[in-house]
Amino acid sequence: MQDKLRWHQTEKGNRDKAMAGEPAAALMARNTFPTRWAEIVERMQGVQPEAYARSRNFVDGKVTRLSPYLSRGVISTKDVLDSLLARGLSWNQVEKLVQELGWREYFQRVWQHFGKGIDEDIRHPQPGVRHHGMPIAIQQGETGIEGIDQGIESLLKDGYMHNHQRMYTAALACNIAHAHWKQSARWMYYHLLDGDWASNALSWQWVAGSFSNKTYVANQENINRYTGTHQRGTFLDTDYESLADLSIPEVLRPHGIPALDTQLALTPLPLINPELPVMVYTYYNLDPRWHADEKANRILLLEPSHLQAYPVSRRCLKFAAELGKNIPDLQVFCGEFSELQAITGVAPIHFKEHPVNRHFRGKEEARDWMCPGVSGYTPSFSGWWKQAEPKLRALFKP
Repeated sequence: MQDKLRWHQTEKGNRDKAMAGEPAAALMARNTFPTRWAEIVERMQGVQPEAYARSRNFVDGKVTRLSPYLSRGVISTKDVLDSLLARGLSWNQVEKLVQELGWREYFQRVWQHFGKGIDEDIRHPQPGVRHHGMPIAIQQGETGIEGIDQGIESLLKDGYMHNHQRMYTAALACNIAHAHWKQSARWMYYHLLDGDWASNALSWQWVAGSFSNKTYVANQENINRYTGTHQRGTFLDTDYESLADLSIPEVLRPHGIPALDTQLALTPLPLINPELPVMVYTYYNLDPRWHADEKANRILLLEPSHLQAYPVSRRCLKFAAELGKNIPDLQVFCGEFSELQAITGVAPIHFKEHPVNRHFRGKEEARDWMCPGVSGYTPSFSGWWKQAEPKLRALFKP
């Protein structure tokens, strides 16, 4: 099924009308991710790294719940690192959390290197692929595996899924149902408030074995342990050796291409003061501190071509719009960069470096990195971490 980008006219384009979807109050009532800057900072400063290290793999563990703000560029991995440093914590207290932040930074470096190449198998073809669709039972959260179906229900309802449940879902789709990873990864990205295409696509490839040297699977015992379920007798209730020879369960056989549709409104042309610079914000850069002390034209650019290639849900766009309210006088423009460039005239354009911005023209500014000294492509996270860990460790008390 061909994804389509639908345009909806409005009488007057503004921030809320540009983002089709449910009212902000309803959205905020249904998820646990506040959008006000002060609340985001409070959440970052309240992270418990030791509790995180002990319990992060359990669905009720003390995870940071910072991922939507990191993915939307509201805060950076460096911000989280600086927050930990300001608290005077030791390396032993923060190591696991910093390492997990490192995975996000590593995936961004891979994205920088490959660009759109991360849309395809990177290191070698995914083994055992039977089709390039997605199991319908996974799309509907009706796999019969309670710990996975609960995670899918959370994803569809609130735009969030615990990381362990994401891995279980990917393992079920790729290594039990033998579907190629890409369509399922696009489906998950579409629903995630913290959708970051690098972290999402490369994690799916890691599970599927196209960006790693082996595939990842989990049996029922493992799923029960980390999700708090007590199922027995499922098709996953076996040892790992038997999982390798498991026939595709009947429930996972029907498959298709998910219908993913990003709905944008027609917005008015932004009002540009030609005497001021133009700061271009995107779905990946909603940092309210960026040039905050300067007078500027501030434009959130939502490109139809990008959102057709990488669709996101109405809930995700609404969430981004709410985060954008932390940026004074931000105008929303649904159009291509070339159109914005024509509108701005002589006003200089500024934007943050990002793989989705490679066609932008103007003054490119660097993103903040937790470990800027480790750049370029490293074939594995362990290789990246071997370079980064000594630099990061040196910043903290022993």
